[in-house]
Parts: sequence; C-alpha cells; structure tokens
Amino acid sequence: MKRSGHTDLPLHHGTVPRWLAERMAKLGRAITEVIVMEYGRDEFIQRISDPFWFQSLGAVMGMDWHSSGITTSVVGALKRTINPISDELGIYVCGGRGKHSRNTPQELIEVGYKTGLNGNELARSSRLTAKVDNTAIQDGFNIYLHSFFVSKEGQWSVVQQGMNTETAYARRYHWHSQAFAAYLNEPHTAVFGQNQGDILNLTAADSDATKSGILSLSREKPELIRKEMQRYLCMPAHHEVRAKDVDLKRLGATLALAHHSDIKQFEDLLLLQGVGPRTIQSLTLVSEVIHGTPSRFKDPARFSFAHGGKDGHPFPVPLKVYDETLSVLRHGIEKAKVGLSDKQKAIKSLHRISAQMEKDFQPNANFEEVIAKEKAESYKYGGMTVNGPAKRPVSPRLRQLSLF
Repeated sequence: MKRSGHTDLPLHHGTVPRWLAERMAKLGRAITEVIVMEYGRDEFIQRISDPFWFQSLGAVMGMDWHSSGITTSVVGALKRTINPISDELGIYVCGGRGKHSRNTPQELIEVGYKTGLNGNELARSSRLTAKVDNTAIQDGFNIYLHSFFVSKEGQWSVVQQGMNTETAYARRYHWHSQAFAAYLNEPHTAVFGQNQGDILNLTAADSDATKSGILSLSREKPELIRKEMQRYLCMPAHHEVRAKDVDLKRLGATLALAHHSDIKQFEDLLLLQGVGPRTIQSLTLVSEVIHGTPSRFKDPARFSFAHGGKDGHPFPVPLKVYDETLSVLRHGIEKAKVGLSDKQKAIKSLHRISAQMEKDFQPNANFEEVIAKEKAESYKYGGMTVNGPAKRPVSPRLRQLSLF
C-alpha cells in the first residue's frame, strides 16, 4: 500500500456556479476517456493518486487554481460524468463529501456486484484509508471528504480531504493501491506538512523506531531529502496567480505556440484549422494534462491559463473558448472510437510541440501585464465569474503584450 502524497490548500467558501459545473463535468469526461483510450485504466487511476496532477486537472477545468474547493468540485464532476458510462469505461467513482463519503463502502459493494471484484474488500480498504488519515494519524485535520476511484481490474486510488479550521487550511490525502500490506505498519511512503505541533502517529512500529528513523533521515544526503519533498504540494494563501507560482518558461512556450505560430506549418495540426489561437492555448494545456509526464505538473497554477478561474483569477472563465475546447475534444474522441484518430493525434502533438519550443524559450516580459491583457480581452471570449459576465474595458486600445 502506498500513499502517493498530500496537498495543503487554503479553505475557500462558496459553490461552483452551474455554468461552470456543467462544463467541468464534460471536460472531465473527455480527459478521462482520452487517457483511458491512450494509456489505459491503470494509468488514469495512478494519475488520480498524484496530488500535483490532480491540482493541475482542477486548474485546467476552470476551478480556483489553489483552493480546497478543487477537491470537492473535481471529485463531484468526475463522479457525475464517469459513472453513467462506467460499464463502458471500466472506471467507477464512489463517495464524495459529507454524507456521500459515508456511503462509499456500500457503493463499492455494488461495484463488486457489477464487476466481480471483491466489494467487501474494497469497502474495507475505503474504511481503513479514512481511519488511518483521520484517527491513526492525528495531525490537526479532520476528514470530511472521502472518494474512491476503482477500475474493473481492481486498481484503486483514494482522494480524501481533511479540514483544520484553526489554520484555515485543508489537507488532501492521496492513496494508490500497489500491493496490499498492513495498514497500521508504516503504510505511507512519506508524510510531509506544515508544523501543527504534536502529532499522534499510531502507524509507527514504536517510538524508538520513529526516533531512529528521524536520526537516520538527518544523516541522509540533501538531494535525497529534496527528492522526497517533491511529493508535497502546499498551495499559497494568496488568491491571485503570481509569477512565482508558475514556470514562466513553460507558460511562455505555450502562449508562443498559440499566438505566434502559423498552425498551418504543422502537418499534424491541419485538422485544427479554423480554431482560434486562444483555443489552441487552452487545448495545449489540456493536451499536457492528458499526455504530459509527472515533471510537467510541479506548477499547477500554469494550467489556470487554459480556462481561467470562477473567481476571476488569473482571469474570468472564457466560456466561448471552453466550449470550443470541449467541441474539439468530443469530436476527436468520437472519431477515435471508429478508428479515425487524426484529430486525437493533432491534440497530442500540441503537448509535444510546446515542449520542444520550451527548450530554447526565454521569457522576457512582465507577467502582470500578460494577466492584465487576458482580463481586458476576456469579454471577447464570453468571460464569466461568480459575479457575472466580464465587461469591456473603458480603454479603447489594448497593448499587445506577451511573454516573449
């Protein structure tokens, strides 16, 4: 049993507006279908267990890039959109927030009836993962959301979230089933987090072993410690997206591909002619969520440049662009199902071309000006936030700004 990592996120309040929730469900389904078609169900289950990828998925879907709300909204969107096609897709999503989390064991037993899996054993795994993070390890965070993703082959991931009302932070825990072991005998590969004072850890063999482990850890080479720390993602308290939150070189390469490249020069992108540069920008980031390697997700804030955020950070959600992205993905998936995968290959190539451009790319412009330009032009793309539609700016002229 391995827990893949965990994430600390600032608490945010409010609900996801219907206009965004419906689009998140559609995009979540499309991304899931493409991953399963291209890489298989086990790959999708493994990605769910990666806190960096999960955060990037939420950002590319238009949720607030760093808030605790990503967990609830992404889990809810995937459950609503995946379960109706579970028999075809071979992926099942159980649980959720509050009372829905308590229904997880029964839902898993029902999955067992459908698939032939041992539903009682899955239910046991659900209960134990929740108990370990909520009771066996008492770190100041109380679990209030528990979700269980399982494939028809029996591979599963758990995503659950706890809340610390004193620090106004939530902590998300990710588990991935690799091989069954004793849940109370050091089941975690690593546990990192902000100092909460004394922590009760009943998964430790005994206190002497824990002390020996701390001493051993202090003697390790720094590069080994840094490697382990890469499993921990702590999102900042500030709501706006700042330059330090993203890899400017990667973001700049994405924008350069979208706005300064003649798409006709790429033979494998011919099928995307007619789709505007702004949609190419979104499709490139969606392509990276689907086809990118783990190292590409160290800065989830970058993926908010696909479809913005419902609270207007880094800019309002461009509904016209969002719908064009969904249309291209949906059309590509339907074509791939009947053996015509040219559009899917074109979408995949966006990630490859952007990564190639990034190698020699040097950003040299003001990050804040880039965001200002996106906000100023948001009205053109049907920009929307929880406060309503984006308005046309008073200034009659906009400077042409970019990261290059």
